[in-house]
Amino acid sequence: MDGAGGPGEGPAQEALQSLSQRLQVQEKEMELVKAALAEALRLLRLQTLPTSLHDSGSPAPPRDSSPAAPPGLPPTCSPSLVSRGTQTEAEMEMEMSPGPPGLSNGPPAPQGGSEEPSGTQSEGGGSSSSGTGSPGGTGSPGILRLVQPLQRADSARRNSSSSSSPSERPRQKLSRKAASSANLLLRSGSTESRWGKEPLSSPGGPGSRRSNYNLEGISVKMFLRGRPITMYIPSGIRSLEELPSGPPPETLSLDWVYGYRGRDSRSNLFVLRSGEVVYFIACVVVLYRPGGGPGGPGGGGQRHYRGHTDCVRCLAVHPDGVRVASGQTAGVDKDGKPLQPVVHVWDSETLLKLQEIGLGAFERGVGALAFSVADQGAFLCVVDDSNEHMLSVWDCNRAAKLAEIKSTNDSVLAVGFSPRDSSCIVTSGKSHVHFWNWSGGAGVPGNGTLTRKQGVFGKYKKPKFIPCFVFLPDGDILTGDSEGNILTWGRSLSDSKTPGRGGAKETYGIVAQAHAHEGSIFALCLRRDGTVLSGGGRDRRLVQWGPGLAALQEAEIPEHFGAVRAIAEGPGSELLVGTTKNALLRGDLTQGFSPVIQGHTDELWGLCTHPFQNRFLTCGHDRQLCLWDGEGHALAWSIDLKETGLCADFHPSGAVVAVGLNTGRWLVLDTETREIVSDVTDGNEQLSVVRYSPDGLYLAIGSHDNMIYIYSVSSDGAKSSRFGRCVGHSSFITHLDWSKDGNFIMSNSGDYEILYWDVAGGCKLLRNRYESRDREWATYTCVLGFHVYGVWPDGSDGTDINSLCRSHNERVVAVADDFCKVHLFQYPCARAKAPSLVYGGHGSHVTSVRFTHDDSHLISLGGKDASIFQWRVLGAGGAGPAPATPSRTPSLSPASSLDV
Repeated sequence: MDGAGGPGEGPAQEALQSLSQRLQVQEKEMELVKAALAEALRLLRLQTLPTSLHDSGSPAPPRDSSPAAPPGLPPTCSPSLVSRGTQTEAEMEMEMSPGPPGLSNGPPAPQGGSEEPSGTQSEGGGSSSSGTGSPGGTGSPGILRLVQPLQRADSARRNSSSSSSPSERPRQKLSRKAASSANLLLRSGSTESRWGKEPLSSPGGPGSRRSNYNLEGISVKMFLRGRPITMYIPSGIRSLEELPSGPPPETLSLDWVYGYRGRDSRSNLFVLRSGEVVYFIACVVVLYRPGGGPGGPGGGGQRHYRGHTDCVRCLAVHPDGVRVASGQTAGVDKDGKPLQPVVHVWDSETLLKLQEIGLGAFERGVGALAFSVADQGAFLCVVDDSNEHMLSVWDCNRAAKLAEIKSTNDSVLAVGFSPRDSSCIVTSGKSHVHFWNWSGGAGVPGNGTLTRKQGVFGKYKKPKFIPCFVFLPDGDILTGDSEGNILTWGRSLSDSKTPGRGGAKETYGIVAQAHAHEGSIFALCLRRDGTVLSGGGRDRRLVQWGPGLAALQEAEIPEHFGAVRAIAEGPGSELLVGTTKNALLRGDLTQGFSPVIQGHTDELWGLCTHPFQNRFLTCGHDRQLCLWDGEGHALAWSIDLKETGLCADFHPSGAVVAVGLNTGRWLVLDTETREIVSDVTDGNEQLSVVRYSPDGLYLAIGSHDNMIYIYSVSSDGAKSSRFGRCVGHSSFITHLDWSKDGNFIMSNSGDYEILYWDVAGGCKLLRNRYESRDREWATYTCVLGFHVYGVWPDGSDGTDINSLCRSHNERVVAVADDFCKVHLFQYPCARAKAPSLVYGGHGSHVTSVRFTHDDSHLISLGGKDASIFQWRVLGAGGAGPAPATPSRTPSLSPASSLDV
């Protein structure tokens, strides 16, 4: 491959040249500001005079030099956006530019107007070429009319150009720039309009996002961290008022959740009376109905309880097999205010919340839950994640706390009521097993008491952790520990040498021990036939034990699924097993197990959808590259990248996919054979975006070394060669998109730049960004641009939006934010404080969103929660379940968003 970005130019020379060019631009801008101040004073004096340029005393331009439209303003622009009070003689001589055809729905610009406004547009600066013209005929004040024929307009430009002497041209050019800069100063220097119009948004503080509409209708400006970002209005938009102003008619309905939180949680897998399997990931509790036979392929369906506002940590199922209790961790909202941990008791048939228990009573989170059994689930025991791991007992019907006590400073991993006596509660965790006696205090809230008896290990080695336990029908208790032993605990008289804490005469001691596994035991399950199942960590074995802890049968979980985390008994001999690599397996000890739910195990960033199939690909910090079948809701295949994958994109043919890694390497893989057909390294910084051109002839790679590498690609996508580099960004590349003709690129960077590149012309930077205002883009994933600037919330620091994607039908925009939300806006979203529909469920920052090829679904990635959500897109009159009743949550979006 060609490793050079350009003949004879090294990186140092290119950087020096870029800095020199920037310095020259800044010097010119300083000159313009000085001239603009003088011009502004003159314009202020003129505003008290008649608005007509002829009446102001300025010499009228020659009859044959009147422009056909305001220079720099599209001929189709709304007259209401043109101010005649800021016109100058120099602006009258400016040449108009229609720009390339693109988003315009109006009539085409005159053929003669092919020249662009002069000057260079710098990121963060104002428009260097704008202005208004004087009407060529009579009419109402403030109304612009086109009265000159096209031929006359062309003649006017030629005559105007030929009538100026060479010595006067630089002065006229400077005058035009000064007039433009003066207009910019007048527009943004006051919150009141001279023409009696109120601004669309008021300036905020230095860290806020604000927008000031250019009164000439040429550009809008927003601020991120005090940095101005100017975006030019396409010529097809006659008035900003005609843009969409409400939330989109489309809605989202959660269709499927990929993944299961088995990596770092317990008490997370149960089977309901309906046969549904209940588990959780992120903020969602999933009710999954398996399809097929034991050990067979997955299928079935999912329902979701989405009442939680932060990550769910534990579950408990009521003895009736219908009600479920789920506890969430503490968190913070977008304003930094704490979200308190709480327990929800809800109906699994209707998915309606029945009780909210402990709001304000728990610290950090809810670590373990258990319903009482002997009295039909009247009580709920909760252990929180505070330093003292507070143990509390609650009345489920009244949501009243009956008793509370500090349990231990060590971690508590499991809790449960004795099935024979609700006054007996057991907890286990780090180096302890505690037996609690609870007296209810006649059911009066707060009058109950809890007393502790500590399990005595005696001659047996005290393990570091006791992660699980189970009650036997005869009243004994089995515990599984980090040494791989199953201990049988029974009541016994205390030994004077080893008294139980509190001086109790009766204590619990070990009456039997069996070495069951190599490494820790993570799960124990009592089966309906009285046998016990144990799941090992290091050895990944699943063992069935009979009376006297005699091993009856066993099976081994494949290594790539991880260790056993949880076990639940299904119908007949069927078992469901949750693993530490976030997989849910189904099968039995005889036929083995197969996955029905799979997921990633670490933070996710890379996402791309197939160009013509309902498939998508994900990658992240777990170094796994996964291809998912969106119709079958299953993992098609996965490979180990050996490095962190951060971005990916399918070739338009769908035959290959490019994947960018965190080391500067990028790979091209065959989607059928999974073989690596290309392995290239560009720099040593992480890659943030890879994108094929619409025709598949080019591949653009955005890096954290501030460069965009361009490769020419063969028709099948398997071969590529360096075509060039786009050099000009002053920070790392964050997003980029190709134009529909495959010749241009729009890119964003970490310092909020919007730059445009002519790739076909040699990877040149288009310094006049005004020229690109009408260019049509094949995709829209850049988070900064005129068509999407309305998605930014007030007070944003520039990192609040991680990903953005326009639908293929160009009707809606999906946004992934830093506050665990997915937003849906209308497209274009070019109005300040645009309203949106807001969807929760993720428990971490949402890192990416993408629509499938037919816009039937939206895929969203949770960051550290490692979840993948598949949303069904419902049209205004489409079929499907209706979303929940919206509630307004103005703090989560620029304006009043609808939280669904």
